[in-house]
Amino acid sequence: MQLHKINWQKVDQLLPVIIQHFQTSEVLMLGYMNQEALNKTIAEKVVTFYSRTKQRLWTKGETSGNFLNVVDMSLDCDNDTLLILVNPIGPTCHTGEGSCFHQFESQSEGDWTWFAKLEQVLAERKYEDPESSYTAKLYAKGVKKIAQKVGEEGVETALAAVSQDKEEVVSEAADLAYHLTVLLHSMNLEWGDVIAKLKERHQGIGLHPEGSNK
Repeated sequence: MQLHKINWQKVDQLLPVIIQHFQTSEVLMLGYMNQEALNKTIAEKVVTFYSRTKQRLWTKGETSGNFLNVVDMSLDCDNDTLLILVNPIGPTCHTGEGSCFHQFESQSEGDWTWFAKLEQVLAERKYEDPESSYTAKLYAKGVKKIAQKVGEEGVETALAAVSQDKEEVVSEAADLAYHLTVLLHSMNLEWGDVIAKLKERHQGIGLHPEGSNK
């Protein structure tokens, strides 16, 4: 990214910055940076804004501990707005919500954003009391038991497909996705690792998901 192309004059020395969760793609907040704040962000890999109310540099999380760790950055086509992908530590909004944009009147969240949040919730269950939830109890039983459940749900999904029962396929596939997510977490893996492998396999045009050109 060519940061020297930023049109500081156009934005009156304050660059609008959109903060987006790198895993869920959820927009977390909007802030502003001057050149000093941007330089500090790049150097420390933690988002620092210029606070228009405090009239000073402000590192998000400096008092709460809810930092925004930088994953990547991208300028827009007009070089006057910056998008930063982050790995947030804790909630971003001062209200305790994950995002400052949480007051939608309807459930308009994207499906994959919702699924990424579900994965985070299931990951947290790993460290909870086994009596507190079915998920925590599964983790406590260990990889072999979870793997057995994945096998069972996989077979049930296949049988539903053979029976041409679409409603049952959806239901069983949901069970399979849930148990597979728990299995990944039990082995200290996540869907990001699976997606990374798919990306690796799809670097070539027409590459088959199983890893060979077909």
